[in-house]
Amino acid sequence: MNGTSRLRWLCRRGMKELDVLLSRFLEHGYPALDEAGQRGFARLLERQDPEIYALLTARAETDDPEIDCVVQRIRSDAGL
Repeated sequence: MNGTSRLRWLCRRGMKELDVLLSRFLEHGYPALDEAGQRGFARLLERQDPEIYALLTARAETDDPEIDCVVQRIRSDAGL
């Protein structure tokens, strides 16, 4: 499985809202990310749904600057 296929698989979440949001970002925002942003996105997808949801809804913060940057991009792209 190549990198993008793996990420597409990891975007499939138990929460439909996250599934849609992350899959949409993978298609439209991910290609414009630099290497650090792409690493951050991959690490974000390793987290559990409740934690990702909390980050994307600004109910939680992360001390990982690469993940934080990606979260801000996703939120901005989605109008959150």
